[in-house]
Amino acid sequence: MDEKKEFRTMSGVPVASVYGDGPLPGEFPYTRGIHSGMYRDRLWTMRMFAGFGTAEDTNIRFKDLLRAGGTGLSTAFDMPTLMGRDSDDEWSIGEVGRAGVAVDTLDDMIDLFADIDLGQVSTSMTINGPAAILLAMYVAVAEQGGVERSKLNGTLQNDILKEYQAQKEYIFPPRPSVRLVSDVVSFTTHEMPRWNPISISGYHIREAGSTAAQELAFTLANGFAYVEAAQAAGLNVDDFAPRLSFFFNSHSDFFEEIGKFRAARRIWARWLRDRYGAQDERSHKLRFHTQTAGVSLTAQQPEINIARVAIQALAGVIGGTQSLHTDSYDEALALPTEDAARIALRTQQIVAHETGATSVADPLGGSDYVEWMTDEMERQAEEIFNHLEELGDGSILEGVYVGIENGWFVGEIADAAYRFEREVNSGERLIVGVNSFTEGGDEEIDLLSIDPGTEETQLKRLEEIKQSRDSDSVEKALNRLSVEASDPEINLMPAIIEAVKVRATEGEIVQALESVFGTYVEKAFV
Repeated sequence: MDEKKEFRTMSGVPVASVYGDGPLPGEFPYTRGIHSGMYRDRLWTMRMFAGFGTAEDTNIRFKDLLRAGGTGLSTAFDMPTLMGRDSDDEWSIGEVGRAGVAVDTLDDMIDLFADIDLGQVSTSMTINGPAAILLAMYVAVAEQGGVERSKLNGTLQNDILKEYQAQKEYIFPPRPSVRLVSDVVSFTTHEMPRWNPISISGYHIREAGSTAAQELAFTLANGFAYVEAAQAAGLNVDDFAPRLSFFFNSHSDFFEEIGKFRAARRIWARWLRDRYGAQDERSHKLRFHTQTAGVSLTAQQPEINIARVAIQALAGVIGGTQSLHTDSYDEALALPTEDAARIALRTQQIVAHETGATSVADPLGGSDYVEWMTDEMERQAEEIFNHLEELGDGSILEGVYVGIENGWFVGEIADAAYRFEREVNSGERLIVGVNSFTEGGDEEIDLLSIDPGTEETQLKRLEEIKQSRDSDSVEKALNRLSVEASDPEINLMPAIIEAVKVRATEGEIVQALESVFGTYVEKAFV
């Protein structure tokens, strides 16, 4: 902590770094924060989510965000990329570059990060089913630019379990998918010590309609499952757990969200130490990224979303987040414009520099309500953990598999979403601008439109790469990948890196893996 700098209120009143008794910030079980000084020492990373059109389009937006004061990049990929399909796949028609950036080959990744120093910037990639492939491309781009993989700093979402539970962007069945996750964890543990191999994501669980306690419990249960999978693969928990990170939603119930964040740290610390045998205190510290609740944004009176986002961002900061993305007010209507994204970033900067929230660690710690809410979030989460342990005969990993296969997770989220929607439709729960205070807000706002020629440009580029590459090298690399995928003892990351370097496409690599792993089709549950 910087002892030389004195922190004062706007009126000039000096304030201490922390108030209250009991375990303090930086002390086990880290309920009050993972660092003693929290934001006095270092602000959270202001990581804005961006991605649309071609790689060149998104590269321009990345540079705009960095110039505006953003301190990390977060990459959104289009739906074909998320699903492991190339832009020229018949299922990709009409979706190329629409909801994120299109990435088919290493050349797209090169353009995406052109003139950005990957040795200095922290990059997050929101990708799950084909996460290993996109990581391989990122490593290849960096090394081509002279940056060793050991120097790379960033996060791969790579949380496949929540895809079966909530977001549905899966490719392979759960077990081989978790094998790929474990391969990434092992590879980064040995070769990329600054890289976070999984961002275990409750965000999408909450966006699908879960309660705060379900988001907390399902997310941490998935985290425990990955720990068990990595341990089963022969890794020591303290070799990889310090680089596991989490990704939570910050919704509109201010105090419930803060209680959720505090409970998450406490639960993780206790389980990692007492159940999984982690001895390194870094393994006990839950680090998390926060994004404000996209599902809370309204198409009606979209400008008031700025207020929603500000309150949600403040909850994330008071809750102790390590990085933060603030949604743009126009995202219920389209991808954000440059101006809307800048306002969202400025919202974070106001919270950081004008509210005083960064002067004191865990400023609401000791509040009877906040402490009760923290305990209640933990109580509800532990009930869910007990259920999963029963499903898995003592294993959280097996319990998660069973909960996916029998539809339990899907059913729990659907029931919670239905209850919330019924409350809104009945008027029991008020949503400003939607079912109350609906007058005004009819003015048109400028929206981002994707050039209709984007898809044609991307298809032409992909065809040129396919024509110019060495087909024999591609075939050889894909054959190697299929053979090695058949042996669960072989880490697949080296073969995937080789494949992307010879310009095998994402879709071709996925097909090589599908030939061994198969594909996943969700069962219908009534």
